[in-house]
Amino acid sequence: QVQLVESGGGLVQPGGTLRLSCAASGSIFSFNTMGWYRQAPGKQRDFVASITTSGSTSDADSGKGRFTISRDNAKNTVYLQMNSLKPEDTAIYFCNLRQWTQEYWGQGTQVTVSS
Repeated sequence: QVQLVESGGGLVQPGGTLRLSCAASGSIFSFNTMGWYRQAPGKQRDFVASITTSGSTSDADSGKGRFTISRDNAKNTVYLQMNSLKPEDTAIYFCNLRQWTQEYWGQGTQVTVSS
């Protein structure tokens, strides 16, 4: 089993920044992919970005040029730096870990972008 704990969400004004963190613990394989998804009210959960243990990244068009994913393998922690936030970025952000055939989700952290 793997546990994921997100932190760093909150209320921010348009144009502001936030840094989300997700710490993984438990039975973590040496190769895995960690990432972020988000779900706005009444909408489906969408992919935001992911990063493998080797540092390969993938990201959605919605965050290109504004969001940066990174990780610290020694701490089993993934980060999402979000700059130039827009009201449409408002959502619950979920951490995700995939390893072999296993997939785990965090509880989510609320991000609200509003003036």
